[in-house]
Amino acid sequence: MRLLIRVAISGVLFLLFALHVTGDLPMPLLDRLEDIAYDSRVRLTMSETIDPRVVILDVDERSITAEGRWPWSRDKVATLVVKLFDRYHARVVGFDMNFPEPDDQRAVELLEALAARGLRDDPEFAATYAEVRPTLDTDARLAEALAGRPVVMGYVFQPEGSAGVGQKIGVLPPPLFEKGRDGTALRYEVAAGYTGNLAKLQEAAPAGGFFSTQLVDTDGSFRRVPLLQSYQGAVYESLALATLRLSAGGTRPEFVFGSGAGSRRDNLDLEWVLLGDLRIPVDEQLAVWVPYRGPQYSFPYVPATDVLRGTADPAVLRDAIVLVGTSAPGLRDLRNTPVGEAFTGVEVHANIISGVLDQRVKHHPEYVRGIHLLMLLFSAIVLTVIQVRAGVVWATATTVAFLVLGIVANLLMWQAGDFIVPVASPIVFVLLLFLVHTLYGFFVESRGARQLTAQFGQYVPPELVAEMAQQSGDSFTFEGQTREMTVLFSDVRGFTTISEGLGPKELTELMNAYLTPMTGVIHNQRGTIDKYIGDAIMAFWGAPLADPDHARHAVLAAIEMEKAAAAISEEFKAKGWPEIHIGVGLSTGPMRVGDMGSEFRKQYTVMGDVVNLGSRLEGLTKNYGITVLVSEATREMVPEVQFIEIDRVRVKGKELPVATYTPVGMREALEKGVKQMATRHKQALALYREQRWDDAEREFFGLYQEHKKVYHQVYLDRINHFRREPPPAQWDGVFTYTTK
Repeated sequence: MRLLIRVAISGVLFLLFALHVTGDLPMPLLDRLEDIAYDSRVRLTMSETIDPRVVILDVDERSITAEGRWPWSRDKVATLVVKLFDRYHARVVGFDMNFPEPDDQRAVELLEALAARGLRDDPEFAATYAEVRPTLDTDARLAEALAGRPVVMGYVFQPEGSAGVGQKIGVLPPPLFEKGRDGTALRYEVAAGYTGNLAKLQEAAPAGGFFSTQLVDTDGSFRRVPLLQSYQGAVYESLALATLRLSAGGTRPEFVFGSGAGSRRDNLDLEWVLLGDLRIPVDEQLAVWVPYRGPQYSFPYVPATDVLRGTADPAVLRDAIVLVGTSAPGLRDLRNTPVGEAFTGVEVHANIISGVLDQRVKHHPEYVRGIHLLMLLFSAIVLTVIQVRAGVVWATATTVAFLVLGIVANLLMWQAGDFIVPVASPIVFVLLLFLVHTLYGFFVESRGARQLTAQFGQYVPPELVAEMAQQSGDSFTFEGQTREMTVLFSDVRGFTTISEGLGPKELTELMNAYLTPMTGVIHNQRGTIDKYIGDAIMAFWGAPLADPDHARHAVLAAIEMEKAAAAISEEFKAKGWPEIHIGVGLSTGPMRVGDMGSEFRKQYTVMGDVVNLGSRLEGLTKNYGITVLVSEATREMVPEVQFIEIDRVRVKGKELPVATYTPVGMREALEKGVKQMATRHKQALALYREQRWDDAEREFFGLYQEHKKVYHQVYLDRINHFRREPPPAQWDGVFTYTTK
């Protein structure tokens, strides 16, 4: 049930984020965070170098001061174009401006008015007219300068809903192709009007490109620029694409689709636009993500007046792609971008051209949405498993590591693969998963953990309580049930005598000093303290959590308790307190366990014959002079420990005999002398049970002389007794105890 709730929490969060990814549940905050993350990656990884291949010819304040106010006469622009090619050998020139209106024609009108008054018949006037008239048609001069030269004339498309809807000023260049006639099902951003150039200018230039864009993000930032737009069924290219195309020799762009031949060939399938050897990644709106190489002035800026006056550095302009723009106050085309809030518009196009030439335009195809969903799903699965199985500290550490690895992987895809993969929403998703699961664990699940701690904290090791809190409630219960378990009883020998020799305060200190380390030993071996009965301890293994190694843990605890008792005795001697000796009895088998008691008080405890046997075995330890005595069922479940059989007894209250054993060490680390003693002891017991008294006496006497064990003396005494009073004919070697 607990796992299902956790899965449901993650599932709901995943569904919300998945709907955002598919666009069915827009979350503006996530979009804004994604924009911030995108801008941060741009600024973090931009080269911040100057690209000499693209030059900005700047109509700056100095140029306007030197050449006169803008707009300049067309003959001056014509001179600019001619000098760029003939003197400075530019490769391509693109205008980030347009010329929709005719130039000032007042001089022409005056000359024509004079001619109309009959001055044409004056030979001198006619000669002057013939010489001057062509120079006054500045638009014609500019058209002449454009003809035959690789110049891209800029123009503006008006988007739907703008003030320029339906506006048609000037003319457009010839389209690249008619929409739908390229064999694709592509959809384009649709323009509703335009402001182009004079017909004679646009017709003279070999190409034209729009420098406007509809793809401004909600924060006003220019992150993407469309390469293509449509107007009245025809497809037109951007200023950057047209400039690149002329630079590549006029190559016609081609489309590359992700599914290859036979694909649907639509916007969702489109991946690249090919321009000769240049591959331009585009998104579903046929836009490129502007590959900003640095802040403003990442390209050489040449004042336009320097070209007009012939003082510009020829090395800067030679074979360069030149974009003509303006940075003069009042004329500046400023844009908000990821790398600056007042970024010159012409440099946006320069960055696109530079990025395409370097092949470093970031790729954001439609299938990134699928990658995004897989990232969210993977995060949900991994973090749900972690939250269910790990504690708060580990869950926090793992979540942080998960975030760090995710960010590093995202940066690698960004830098090495030129892929734009969302990073903000996965981070928010992971943090929300962590927060919601942590809050649920604290307010809901930890309540159960606190209840467990209150009920078991004094009796069960803290790590066992933590496991119980992490596990399903089906793995343990407070109700009575029968389980195979191991029970332990321990007692201090002669405690009554010890207590009579100490005052109340000293006795309290002694008991605390004894019970604390003993309890620690039991807890370290995953045991549950049932109760303290004065100096006695009752503990069990196998509940409340099932423990398949319950007998092993109990035996190891008994061995460690024997060692701990010896250490405690040394401490007590140093304080002037009496030494202590303990007895420990272990019994394994089925017993009842659960919350038992009255309506006034209950206790989680164990009951049954196996439990009673454990208590009897503890009492028998003093008869044999040993510390630990276990039942045969306990010994059989711990084969890695070497045991010595002590006796077969019939304890008070039980008819069936029980074989009893004491552990002497781990088999793999057993000393040679102990092994020999165990072998001789086993042989002596066999002789005893065969009633070969003389042989048995000789073996037990030799063992006693060498090892001084009380249980060897016990058998010597029994042999003397049976010599005087032989056992019955059907004697089974079992010794019957009539007291507890």
